[in-house]
Formats: sequence, structure tokens, C-alpha cells
Amino acid sequence: MQPYGHAISTPNLMALAQEGVLFRNCYSAAPTCSPSRSAMLTGMNPHTAGMIGLAHRGFSLKDPRQHLGHYLAEHGYETVLCGVQHEIASGREQELGYNHILRYENPLVLDEPLTHQQKLDQRVAQDYANACTAVDYLQQPKTGPFFLSVGLSNTHFDLPVPASDIDPNYIQPPPTLPDNAITRRDMAGYHTLARQADLCLGLVLDTLRQSAFADDTLVLFTTDHGVAFPWMKCTLFDTGIGVALILRFPDGKHRGRAVDALVSHLDVYPTLCAVAGLPMPGWLEGHSILPLLEGQTDSVREEIFAEVTYHAAYEPMRCVRTERYKYIRYFDDFSDTVKPNIDWSSSKDFLIENGLCERPHDPAEMLFDLYFDPAERANQASNPRYDSIRSDLANRLQHWMEKTDDPLLQGRVPRPPGAIANRRGGLHPFETDWEA
Repeated sequence: MQPYGHAISTPNLMALAQEGVLFRNCYSAAPTCSPSRSAMLTGMNPHTAGMIGLAHRGFSLKDPRQHLGHYLAEHGYETVLCGVQHEIASGREQELGYNHILRYENPLVLDEPLTHQQKLDQRVAQDYANACTAVDYLQQPKTGPFFLSVGLSNTHFDLPVPASDIDPNYIQPPPTLPDNAITRRDMAGYHTLARQADLCLGLVLDTLRQSAFADDTLVLFTTDHGVAFPWMKCTLFDTGIGVALILRFPDGKHRGRAVDALVSHLDVYPTLCAVAGLPMPGWLEGHSILPLLEGQTDSVREEIFAEVTYHAAYEPMRCVRTERYKYIRYFDDFSDTVKPNIDWSSSKDFLIENGLCERPHDPAEMLFDLYFDPAERANQASNPRYDSIRSDLANRLQHWMEKTDDPLLQGRVPRPPGAIANRRGGLHPFETDWEA
């Protein structure tokens, strides 16, 4: 998006970045929906929190009471959810500690199944309705502190027909894909979704700016994982785990800064506690970033860790990333690319037509020197010159897995009772070809 230097029009997010702090090296704890969100909102690694798959597929947190919503409610905050969450199955949102769940009526109610375009129209209408509902809440009088979570569906796939004024001929496709008419059109659809999301965020942010508590409110914007194109979402490359993070502090503190230091989604919960003056619960696995912003230190962590166990299909992998190096390890025997873990798009269809199904899986170990290879294309895991680096990072990863009691240390991680996953030899996540 625009604050990170891309030619994608998001003026409201650009304004927010200029009013606050833009983190250039923030990484999610997982490049998939529920594990990422659960990690940020419990302050624990996904496997520690128990969320090793997707909430709508039967995976769940070990203890929803560790959710930020619960913790803030226990400390006198009015906690409000408006829009998307993915930390618990739909209909059970109050178990996360929200005092109020603001809902809207489905704008499209039809007797027949929705067409592809109707689904897209519904999603746009849903986001707009959620933004308007959040605006209504912000315009109401407040008697105490509040925590409002506003979740938008865009830019989740499927991709729409590009807006009439976004010409695919002049669009740069994702860095993981070839430049052709198909990938440019998909990316133009992404531009369209980003514009819709930015519009909705603008409604909320403008309302907050006009409120009586504008100068006493912390605003946090983030994303849960990389964009859902091939070799991005559900990978441990930076295109998968790299996320946006913008913090706008009360009274304009730290305004207009860009921070290059490594930070993780796990650092969000302790940072919010520090800003609010609340004690840190004992289960937190991250660090407050306030010392970094206040000039007390140049960094709050030497490395970040990230993981995948289940997405659509089982594909266990872990990584450790420092400022310069990235080490990725897969923990099962793979021969082919796990295609259900790539969200559907026309770009994916193009790859299937050109041999994706015959493409071998990535090597079991990968090591990248990000100073010389920021695109993560040259695997140095078997290069003798990098033996000491590979050994150090492999040891760090092993120590982290042991310290956090990672279930992968015991072998294959079973699905919890009732949870479902695609057979990893399938093609798309929407198929009902379930793993036995």
C-alpha cells in the first residue's frame, strides 16, 4: 500500500502513517488468518495459544480468556467488536471478552445462491456497513476508556473486476509472479479492493479526528499476513509474514516516524498494556516497543519467529528471521507444492496451466542472506560459507520450539476433534476433498 512506497492509492492510510509511526519491518507470527490474529491478540505464538489452523474449520484457542478483549474488559474498558474477527468460530465472539458486538443486517438476501459478482458486492457492502456502524459507535458519548476492534474483509480474495479507472496495462503485478495480462488484471483487482478498504478506514478515522477524545486515543492499523497471491500468503518468505503496522499515539507523540527495527505482532499486546499503564499478564511472549520509540534502545528483539501448521491443508513449517538472515525449515516429507494452501486466483490458474502441479516442493531447509538477496531467491543452506550462520539459526529455532513446547517436536501434529483440513494433494482450498 501507499505508505510503504507502492503505487496503490490509499490516501487515508497514508495520512494515518504521517500522523503516527510506520513500522517498516513488522512480521506476523503466522502467514495465515486465524493463527496470525490469535497470536497478536493473545500475545503468544500460535502453537502456544492453541490456534494451529483456521477457526472456521474447527481449530480453537486453548483459553479465550487470554484474548486482549477479555484482559481490557477486566481492567475497566468497554470492549467492542465491529466487523471481522477470526480468532473463534462465528457466533461465539463474546467468549473473547467483548462487551458489545455490533452487527449489521445482510445487505443481500436472495432465494438463490449468490453469483461470484454478488458475493463481491456483498463483501463491499459489508465493509461499508461495518465502517458506518463503527462511526455510529464513535459518535456516542463515552463514560470511560474503550477498545474498538474494526475488522474489514477487503482485501481478502476473491478479486473483483478492476474499477473502471484502474487500467491493468499500467499496473505492476506482485513480485512473486510473471508480468502478463492475467497477473496485471488480478493486481488491478487488488488495487480496487485496497481502495475500498481505505475508503472505509477513512470514515472511521475522520470520525475519530472530529471526536472529543481524538487526542486521547491510540490508533493501530495492521494486516494479518501477506497478500493472497501465490508464494505470498501461507509462506514464510517475507512476502508472507511481512505485515503493515501503523501506530498513531495520543497528542501526536512520535508523529511522522518510520522505524526499521524488527518487531513482531507478538509485541502489540505488551505495547498496548504499556501505553495504557496496565500490568503485563504472565503469558505474553512479546516485548513492548515503547523503549524503542522513546530512544532507550535501538531494538527490542534480535529475531522474529513465524510458523504454519495447518492452513487449508497440513504443511508444517517454522522460521527464524534476523535483520540479515532468514532460516526456514519444513517438518514433513513433501514431494509436490501443497496447492490447497495457495488461495484461488486467475494468477494461480495461470500457474496450474503452466505446470504448478508438477512443481516440486521447496527444500526442507532454506537459508537466505537478506542483505544480498532480499527477494529470497538464492538458498544458501548447503553453501559451506554459510555453515556457521545456518547452524546458529537452526539452534535458535530449536531452542524456541523447545521453550514454547512446540507440538512439532513430537512429530506430526494431529487435528483437534471435529477440525477439518484439505487433503494436501488437492488443488484448491474450496474443494471438499478432506484429509482422512
